[in-house]
Amino acid sequence: MSKKIYFEDHPELPFEEWGNPYNKGAVEKIPASTPRPLYFCSFGSGSSGNCSYVGSREGGLLIDVGIRAEDIERGLSANGVNMSHVKGVLLTHDHSDHVKYVYALLRNNRHLKLFCTNRVLNGMLRRHSISRRIKEYHIPIFKEIPFKVLDFEITAFDVPHDGTDNMGFSIEFDSRRFVIATDLGEVTERARYYMSQATYLVIEANYDAHMLRMGRYPEYLKARIASGSGHLDNVQTASFLSEIINPGLNHIFLCHLSQDNNTPQIALRTVREALERKGLKIGNATETLDDQKANVQLAALPRFDMTRWFVFRK
Repeated sequence: MSKKIYFEDHPELPFEEWGNPYNKGAVEKIPASTPRPLYFCSFGSGSSGNCSYVGSREGGLLIDVGIRAEDIERGLSANGVNMSHVKGVLLTHDHSDHVKYVYALLRNNRHLKLFCTNRVLNGMLRRHSISRRIKEYHIPIFKEIPFKVLDFEITAFDVPHDGTDNMGFSIEFDSRRFVIATDLGEVTERARYYMSQATYLVIEANYDAHMLRMGRYPEYLKARIASGSGHLDNVQTASFLSEIINPGLNHIFLCHLSQDNNTPQIALRTVREALERKGLKIGNATETLDDQKANVQLAALPRFDMTRWFVFRK
């Protein structure tokens, strides 16, 4: 089990105690010159439900709520994060696997704010049986107009998908950027612009083209998935990553893997081989000695399970 850590400000000391203010167990001392930590975990990624957490010592945000509210709260609590530490929810679009439990979460945690465009909110109300009281929590946002939450500067950007007003998010924190782009059929110029600046990138690798072609899905569904407003396949994602890879990109997380038309092994191998052809050493995001020698860390987010608690310090 990993050691729980926390932060206290002691500017007069050569060392600071870093980590989570809600878990005051064991302490890890880190040089005061080390950048402030950024925390990340995924509670699930795929058509069965999507949700992830990004936070700092000041507080955090949830991205999408397609996972049961009690599972999210339990997962955060296991890592020492009380829901009072969470300040808001960002929604990428209005499909059920991204919004199914958002009102339940908001209703149980009335301090939370809901950040999405008016079109996403209206699409959610139109598509799903969600109380119109969700509007009480809503703060409208606009694509490519940055807004602030705590110490994060957040910019929504357009991505092509067949939901309502689909978007990714670029979250800037201490000159580092956490960028997520899930559910997109192709990488547009604006999506490329934001993803190419990422320090930590969550990007879709939904399907293996051969598995989809030979699989049991009806032809209309295969065509929808493979369209420019559907999903990215492993090769498309690998090709894009090999184009934008740069020394500033530290972590890559493959998300929204299909249960029927992909496997983590295939997706990771496809991306790894593309990056290795660029002469790069690829780590497994497990913090081993070999990983420390790698140019970039690569992992696939599990479909149903919560990931470990990632602490980014560079």
